[in-house]
Amino acid sequence: MDDHHIKLLLKILLVFLSGGRASEGARVFTIVNYCKTTIWPGITPGDSFDGGGFALKPGESAVFTAPVGWIGRIWGRTGCDFDSDGSGSCQTGACGSALKCGASGQTPATLAEFTLAPLDFYDVSLVDGFNLPVTLTPVNARGGNCSAAGCDGDLRENCPSDLAIKVDGETVACRSACDVFNTDEYCCRGAFGNPDTCRPTYYSEIFKQACPGAYSYAYDDPTSIFTCTDADYIVSFCSNFKSKKQKVQRVCTYHINKLVCSASPGRASSIWKWLVVLLLCFTSLWSSL
Repeated sequence: MDDHHIKLLLKILLVFLSGGRASEGARVFTIVNYCKTTIWPGITPGDSFDGGGFALKPGESAVFTAPVGWIGRIWGRTGCDFDSDGSGSCQTGACGSALKCGASGQTPATLAEFTLAPLDFYDVSLVDGFNLPVTLTPVNARGGNCSAAGCDGDLRENCPSDLAIKVDGETVACRSACDVFNTDEYCCRGAFGNPDTCRPTYYSEIFKQACPGAYSYAYDDPTSIFTCTDADYIVSFCSNFKSKKQKVQRVCTYHINKLVCSASPGRASSIWKWLVVLLLCFTSLWSSL
């Protein structure tokens, strides 16, 4: 190993141990698939997220950074089949026929929504329906409430029959009452287009019972929108399926003078993490010689 590689390794280790942020004005997103099947996350705008779409097998995770000012949404697609050119179809959440999403996904889909600013706003919305459990967990925050948001319950298991989307007899998604019935009451429009008149309905209460930390209807703000200062975020799909025996693939990425690893709740908090990073770096550098 030459002097250049040794100096690079020492620099990476020093930055990692210092706990420095990837970049002022950047947020690190770790997207984790705890589901029993492959999912295809969709993200818009997707410039900072592998073009807006990719496959994530069970137990896999991926790490990205997004700048302050990013206003976007993340959702999961299921039952997809894409060819080598990235064209195909999905049972739920499809953004047209593309693997890389340039537009929002087809409803119903569980949405993770973010506005990154000096004070971040984030939520999980079921207003357009449900297709996968999604939870958001802020980490490494420098202030704010920073509560976990979302839904680790699976609404597909008790979706009302008149809202259910079935494939081969299995419920793969649960539509919103607005989408199914298209009335002002369910869609919070017209005379129901304000917080005083748009109230919980029979259907939204079923959604809320399954997912207390998610939007169940348009004006469900008090219990559904969260704020945090300068945090990173773990976006977990199907975290209710997680078990002690399940191992999530560890993904380490070097983002703007900062080594970031997925499946990690913090930055350089124990000796074993340092040893893992050293081993990964040595292996990578050695193989490049």
